Amino acid sequence: MGDSILFHSGNRVLQDQFDSRRISDRLEEKLTRTAFKPDDKTFIENASYFFLATADAEGRPDCSFKGGMPGFVRLTGPSELAFPDYDGNGMFKSLGNVVANPSVGLLFIAMHGKPQRLRVNGQASVSRDDPLLAQTVGAQLIVRVTVRAIFPNCPRYIPTMQLAEPSIYTPRAGTETVEPAWKAFGDFKDCVHPRQKTFKG
Repeated sequence: MGDSILFHSGNRVLQDQFDSRRISDRLEEKLTRTAFKPDDKTFIENASYFFLATADAEGRPDCSFKGGMPGFVRLTGPSELAFPDYDGNGMFKSLGNVVANPSVGLLFIAMHGKPQRLRVNGQASVSRDDPLLAQTVGAQLIVRVTVRAIFPNCPRYIPTMQLAEPSIYTPRAGTETVEPAWKAFGDFKDCVHPRQKTFKG
């Protein structure tokens, strides 16, 4: 990687083929950072979803959608953020990868209003004992990410979409949790794991 926090030899091979090394270096120099700016905080803490990329110990990738009410992702330090893990299907594909390989990539996208996207790459950890757990409605685990690189992507290919309403399954204070229908399906109902006790708000 040398002096770059964004690029490795594979990136460089293609940059050289397309004569894009100079613009890549300039974009890294001017836009890439290791600490959040105030605008980053506003964008991230108003997000109702993001995409999480992980890989297992052998490098086999997985990408997951993570959603919640705005504020479910919060900045916990100049170069750290945290988000809850809510009840899911119990496979722990993403977080199991984090346990085996803590390198992660988060992609935040705004598809309504002003198009915007932000990449956050770093090292993640997963905890059942994090102090944020008691403060977070519906959380069964807390994931913290220590930043390696923050990069605001060009938003030109983001389609304009409208956010109608949050998912009825999204945990929120004062609202009873709704169970998904698939948990009652004949193929699964005899082996569905119990929902963990979480902070109710």
